[in-house]
Parts: sequence; C-alpha cells; structure tokens
Amino acid sequence: MNDDLKTASGASESSSEKKSKDVILPTDFEAKRMGRGLLRLPRHGALATLEPESGHPLASRVALATDLDGTPIILISQLSGHTKALAADLRCSLLVGDVGKGDPLAHPRMSVACSAEKVERGSDMRERVKRRFLAKNPKSDLYAEFLDFDFFRLQVLGASLNGGFGRAYALTTEDLILSSEACAQLLEREAGAIAHMNEDHRDAIKLYAEVLLKAGDGNWLISGLDPEGVDLRHGNRIERLWYADHLEGDTEMRMGLVALAKKARAMQESAAG
Repeated sequence: MNDDLKTASGASESSSEKKSKDVILPTDFEAKRMGRGLLRLPRHGALATLEPESGHPLASRVALATDLDGTPIILISQLSGHTKALAADLRCSLLVGDVGKGDPLAHPRMSVACSAEKVERGSDMRERVKRRFLAKNPKSDLYAEFLDFDFFRLQVLGASLNGGFGRAYALTTEDLILSSEACAQLLEREAGAIAHMNEDHRDAIKLYAEVLLKAGDGNWLISGLDPEGVDLRHGNRIERLWYADHLEGDTEMRMGLVALAKKARAMQESAAG
C-alpha cells in the first residue's frame, strides 16, 4: 500500500515538473527580438530593490534609457529609497512593458533580474550614458548634473518574458545584451553619427518614421544608434527601426541607413504610382 502511494506520488511529481517545464517555450529569434525591444523602447519601468531595514521589496517607477549594448540606464536621486537600498544591496529587478488597449495582461512585459552598477562622475562611460539618457528623456537635463543624482547601469542577469497568453520565455544575458565586441567600433562614433543624421538628413529620418514604421507625421529625431537598429523620438513617443542584419562599425551603419532610406523612397513611389 505504502509502495503504491510512493509510486503514485512520484508519478504525480514528475508530471507536475514536466508541465512546469512545458510552460516555458524554447527561446527563438522572435523571443529575443521582443525582449530586446522591451528593454530599448520604454521610457519608464518599475524598479524593485530590497529595503535595508525590512528586507521587503520596494518598487517604484523610474525613467529609463539603454546603453549602446542594451543595458538599462536609470538616473536617481541619492535621497530616494531605492538609492539607499542599492547602496546596501546591488540586487534589483526591473519590470518593463507598456500597457495598451484592452486587457493589460494580454500585452508583452518582462521582469529582468539585474545588478546595479553606479556610473562614476568624470568617466567616459558617464558621458555616454548621460547623452543616451537625455536623448530619450530630455526633460531630465534639468537635474542630471545635480550632485545628488547618479546614473546607474542595470547589468542584466536574466529575464522572464511574458509575450502574451501562453508565450513565456526564460531569457539569458546573451539573449538581451549585445557583446562588448559587437559595440566596440561604435562607442566613439555613435554621438557624431546621430548629430550628423539629425542635422543633415531629417528627410531620411522622416521616411524611416512615416513610411517604414507607419508612425505618423512628426518632428522625429534619432535618439540612439546601435548594431541592431535605430531609436527614433518624437515628443514622448519612442519607436524602433530594426536593421535586417546585424551591422558592425560606422561604415556598415552608414550603408544600412542609406539602404533604409532607399527602401522607404521606393515604397513611397510605389504607393503613389
């Protein structure tokens, strides 16, 4: 009798474990692209830290941007609760994903496990993350240089992606963050390339937004470039245009941007004709 119960119990546990594993789908290209988009697109997210006194999770909304490799960037005051929490424990998590129409649980979202890294003042890294953060959140320029505000990079350790009903994935750091080798050639050239495009090629940017992305008319600007795509901003709206292929270096990027403009013009002419 007892042996029968053990056997039944063991079978039940195995079935339960199998069902749990089946819930997580194999990570494919679409899941990686969705996860990377959920990091790069939002202008805000919910940051959860561990309160030093109680050990309880403390969640609050923060403004977001991403470094060139896709690592989330935040700018927070030293007086805030999460800054004090990070001083005691660098572990944190970030919930990203905007809610659209209808059921909020039907829209993609992702919970990201992170380790916070404070960006030191005077470093080249700080100048880069500040530039990218303000390009996405220009109003933060009012306090970005206050002595009691600091930038943090949230180093991604892994993530749980919910792409909608029945679409759950477990993503790794490599699934979401570009390697340092992939970004190396663009670190020093990205700022100049963005300035050049925004000053001299607004017609091409307009084509990217209105023709390729169907994002509507507006004063669109490029806020970020990386080996996988272009981030565009109009007011509070952020859109992302992905390259067809991973691009390396500023030469390939220039060729890629020119190719996108040609594609948009061809689509425009086809629609008109």
